[in-house]
Amino acid sequence: MDIRQLTPRYFVGPQIAPDQMNALKEAGITRILCNRPDEEVPAELSAQSLQAAAQAAGLEFAVQPLTHSTMTEENVARNRALGADQDGVTFAYCASGTRSCIAWALGQAGKQSADEIIAAGKSAGYDLENLRPYLEQHAA
Repeated sequence: MDIRQLTPRYFVGPQIAPDQMNALKEAGITRILCNRPDEEVPAELSAQSLQAAAQAAGLEFAVQPLTHSTMTEENVARNRALGADQDGVTFAYCASGTRSCIAWALGQAGKQSADEIIAAGKSAGYDLENLRPYLEQHAA
């Protein structure tokens, strides 16, 4: 499994499988946030299949499918409310983790500095430098 830390309570990564839920729980994850649309995956990796596996393992599960075209301010705010704004430890996933990282970063605009957000992404292996103008424009 590829679990990348952005904050002490927020992690991102690529697609997961139902048989990985116990390992995620053992890693300290309490909530799974699915950012991958079902249209991108086979039925065995659908949000419904993963939700059933997550709940069987005692994990919370939330769904906020995102694509580059649906990464609106409203969807980013909903994503933040489902993940980063919750208690516990969230693991958000998509195909590679990039969309989940970008959604987190956009949701942190105004809460952290652009430098802090970009550095968190970089430490997790994601280059967020192209978001700098947006992050700076929306700084607190």
